[in-house]
Amino acid sequence: MAMLEVIKRNGKRADFDCKKIEIAIEKAMNSMSGVYIEGQARKIAAEIEEQAMLNMEPISISAIEELVYYKLIENNNPATARAYENYKAVQSYKREQNTTDKEILGLLNQTNVDIMDENSNKNAIIASTQRDLIAGEVSKDIAKRKMIPADLVDAHECGAIHIHDMDYIIQPIFNCCLVNIKDMLDNGTVVNGKMIETPKSFQVACNVMTQIIAQIASNQYGGQSINIACLGKYLRRSYDKNLTLAIDTLGDVKLAEKMAAKMTQKDLESGIQTIQYQINTLMTSNGQAPFVTLFMQLEDNDPYIDEIAQIIEEILKQRIQGIKNDAGVYVTPAFPKLIYVLDENNVKPESKYYYLTSLAIRCTAKRMYPDYISAKKMKANYEGNVFSPMGCRAFLPPWKNSKGQYQFEGRFNMGACSLNLPQIAILAGGDESKFFEILDKRLELVKRVGLLRYEHLKKVNSDSSPIHWQHGAIARLGKHESIASLLENGYSTVSMGYIGIYEATYLTKGVSHTDPKGYDFAMKIMDSLNDAVKKWTEETGIKFTLYATPAESLTNRFASIDRNRFGVIENVTDKGYYTNSFHVDVREKISAFEKFAFESKFQDRSTGGCISYVEIPNMSHNLEALETIVRYIYDNIQYAEFNTKSDYCAECGYDGEIKLNSDNEWECPQCHNKDKSTLTVVRRTCGYLGENFWNEGRTKEINDRVLHI
Repeated sequence: MAMLEVIKRNGKRADFDCKKIEIAIEKAMNSMSGVYIEGQARKIAAEIEEQAMLNMEPISISAIEELVYYKLIENNNPATARAYENYKAVQSYKREQNTTDKEILGLLNQTNVDIMDENSNKNAIIASTQRDLIAGEVSKDIAKRKMIPADLVDAHECGAIHIHDMDYIIQPIFNCCLVNIKDMLDNGTVVNGKMIETPKSFQVACNVMTQIIAQIASNQYGGQSINIACLGKYLRRSYDKNLTLAIDTLGDVKLAEKMAAKMTQKDLESGIQTIQYQINTLMTSNGQAPFVTLFMQLEDNDPYIDEIAQIIEEILKQRIQGIKNDAGVYVTPAFPKLIYVLDENNVKPESKYYYLTSLAIRCTAKRMYPDYISAKKMKANYEGNVFSPMGCRAFLPPWKNSKGQYQFEGRFNMGACSLNLPQIAILAGGDESKFFEILDKRLELVKRVGLLRYEHLKKVNSDSSPIHWQHGAIARLGKHESIASLLENGYSTVSMGYIGIYEATYLTKGVSHTDPKGYDFAMKIMDSLNDAVKKWTEETGIKFTLYATPAESLTNRFASIDRNRFGVIENVTDKGYYTNSFHVDVREKISAFEKFAFESKFQDRSTGGCISYVEIPNMSHNLEALETIVRYIYDNIQYAEFNTKSDYCAECGYDGEIKLNSDNEWECPQCHNKDKSTLTVVRRTCGYLGENFWNEGRTKEINDRVLHI
């Protein structure tokens, strides 16, 4: 008896294998939208084999796929039939060529709004930025077709998960890092193949730092953080150099000390101005200014603490002044992000450095930054340590080097994948046990994405980015040396993010997670997520962490997908956005103190990354109230920020809040100008400030924000 044959897509023939049909059907049943029915896959596969045997003709793959679809319909499983069709579509997409034409042409003719508005700090009209966006579309296409398994692509496309930074994923680069800037300055580094020795003065140190920042930003896709304490040493070097010169010139030590102090102050001002202007005028290969954070902490045991205090003071003074725009008007710059650490030496009126906290509060009222970290709360969460997030909000777990010392600088995050919690709640239909059943399945998808990033990066060697791997930003590996050891045992991390605790709670419990009934459910979600990352870390040796996703465009993406799929759901898909991570719904009326107290409990369970904010009016004339909230932060929440308004209209010179009109357009209240090119509107986007406007969903979210004071 002749064997039944299958005609493959390339025209070649192979033996018919009933088991392969059964496996394909079971994959569809176990997908995000399929329904598993015991024995049905085997039954359908047998029926198809029987039908093919009757014809005794070779059967094509496409004919088999069509039979599977209709057999699922006949057997009352339309959900799996649709899932099977989706899986086929993804597989077909992965076989397609030239699949990016529409997206790229849309960028060039400025009709691809989704991509153009994805990042509020990228101006998609500028040619260099367009080039990065075009490269990103090509990267996404190749990643979906050639790198990422079909079921993970399907899960991403249907909004079950979001694989972050897919526009960079095919390259051997990572997410964000804490730069070991002290080592690079103290021991020298190499930039573009040129040796940079340890600086002899503060101004040179500042200039070298900005060159390092630019190189790092061009060779990774996330944020970077710099601890400015490393500059204290170089400010003292400038003073010593100036003092020697003054003594040689004047001959009088007391007069020389006064002159040296004035000369050093000038050096300080010029150096900080270099940092501020360079960072805001640099254009990296990513088509934007570097996403950089300056971390400002005063540690009592630092031998240069007084110099560091001078540096912090100058940074705050220059930020209060702002940077001139093209019309010569001082406006709020988006970068660098500033973080100020509250500690016993600066948080009370009698503290030695309280004057710096007062200055930071003035700066916040005028320019939104700095954000605040409570040393008291952070030490409780991170084994007594205080350190910067990697850019916006991603925190590292404590890790000790071979000498038994805690180390944070020189470490990094490989990448992130986020869960759509509201979609799980929609599918669960208010059934709590079903919610966690679906959650468990989707957690496995996130784990696989994390391992995919690890497997991709472990093949990389140090030559891919010398500034990171060979010249000190992360490590000082030799040429051609593998980076694999830096990916394991907790040195670096992989992040699991999440969106929409509020919406998931509302859908399941009918209340906000600020309600006691909703809070208990929300905490069960947090515990499940933490249990998962702990389990994965133990299983794999890769450090998974739980990360409260910033989600600039993702809140809109998930909400749009679910609205198209499930329709308009009140308080959920009707808003145009989902709520970031654990945050209180932006429309909910709650005081600043209540919000911080509530969200601090979630911060304690999101140690891989978190931040909380309160929305405030212009507080420039009520600094005492702002001061009260800042002191509250120190005692009650690890990491917090303030959102206020800092806008400007170049047409009429209006300096105040610019609002959305009834047509959802930004409009100057004084001259009614609506030309975005002449409006400066700065809002907190996701930990950073955004200044190039936002997608539709994020714009709606910004407009819905209520004041918390």
